Parts: sequence; C-alpha cells; structure tokens
Amino acid sequence: MCRNIKMLFNFNPPVTDEEIHAASLQFVRKISGFNKPSKANESSFLAAVDEVAAASARLLSALETNAPARSREDEAAKARLRNAERFGA
Repeated sequence: MCRNIKMLFNFNPPVTDEEIHAASLQFVRKISGFNKPSKANESSFLAAVDEVAAASARLLSALETNAPARSREDEAAKARLRNAERFGA
C-alpha cells in the first residue's frame, strides 16, 4: 500500500471530496507507475482517478462504526511522534 494514502474513515470533521480525490490520485499513480501520464494516457488516467474517487466516496458513506470519531489534530500529533522516533529529531 502506498504510504502517502491516508485513512479517511471516521474523522471529525468528516472527509472532504478533495481528500478523497487526493487519495484516489495517489492510488492510481501507484498502480499505474505514472506520476504524470503522457498525453496518450491522460484521459484513461483521469477517468481512473474519478472512478476510484467515486467508489471511495460510496464506500465511506456506507461504512458504520460505534467507535468515536478520531481527531485530525490527535492523529497528526501521533504521526509526528512516530516520525520523530523513526527518523530522529
């Protein structure tokens, strides 16, 4: 899995369309091997991003949980702590 793709479910405030699109773009980049597709592949690449974003949005809206919503600030602080432990201060 691409490490740049972030978990999007069960956050307060809820995920935005821009966040879903960004994760979809990262996913399509990873599986296609293209950071920026050629003109010949651009329409297929962008169509794939749109399809993945639509499927992701449907999935996120259908999921249910009893767990309390996570705070974006708390998750960012945990990530900074993990990075500091991994890479040093």
